[in-house]
Amino acid sequence: MSTLILALVAGGAVGLALGALGGGGSVLTVPALVYLLGFSPAAATTAGLLIVTATSATALYSHARAGHVRWKAGALFAAAGLLPAAGAGAAAARLPQTLLTAAFAAVAAAAAFRMLRPTVGTAVRVAEGVRPGRAAGAGAGLGALTGLLGVGGGFLAVPALVTVLAFEMQAAVATSLLVITTNSLASLTMRGATTAALNWAVIAPFTAGAILGAWDGKRLAGKVSGPLLQRAFAVLLLAVAVFMLADAVT
Repeated sequence: MSTLILALVAGGAVGLALGALGGGGSVLTVPALVYLLGFSPAAATTAGLLIVTATSATALYSHARAGHVRWKAGALFAAAGLLPAAGAGAAAARLPQTLLTAAFAAVAAAAAFRMLRPTVGTAVRVAEGVRPGRAAGAGAGLGALTGLLGVGGGFLAVPALVTVLAFEMQAAVATSLLVITTNSLASLTMRGATTAALNWAVIAPFTAGAILGAWDGKRLAGKVSGPLLQRAFAVLLLAVAVFMLADAVT
């Protein structure tokens, strides 16, 4: 299979995850770039941020037009995580990579199991009742985890919005895209000098496939029930946790 076709297919899978589930893009993008398209891990991280930023912003626009984004809580959530992410990122440079990988797997698994547990009345206590302090506190905690584990944060943002802020799944998916876009842009600002050497002949079709996939994902989210999407997202988190844990111990 040619590099162009691989880039389009992988991009479509990333976009579908972001559009339908509001997360998982950075988790899927970097392995695809490394294992399928031959990028180095450092180049894949920067390229992944570019791809996820463009795709998340596109998916965010689509969800915003449908009125699903909770802007006030989402903005507080995103803004509160910026400084903790920077501080935790500096601390992560001093920790063993194996420990960070195992921690990533543990956090993903814990979030997945929490989302798989049945909840009662979650859809009733949504955005209008969210207190700013609670949103900011959850965002700061997510930012610290994002900086420590080196991920975009979408796969953690959705369960946090569902379980901590009591968003219904559709609103959590839409609002998490605001968090992903903000975090990715902030990370790209720190990596601006490294983008010049990237392989744009791969990144461009990957991004195009991801954007098209995000539109399909958004339509899928409108047709599938919230609980089913929540279970699908939890299964994705468990798969990521198993893969990362296997990588840490081998």
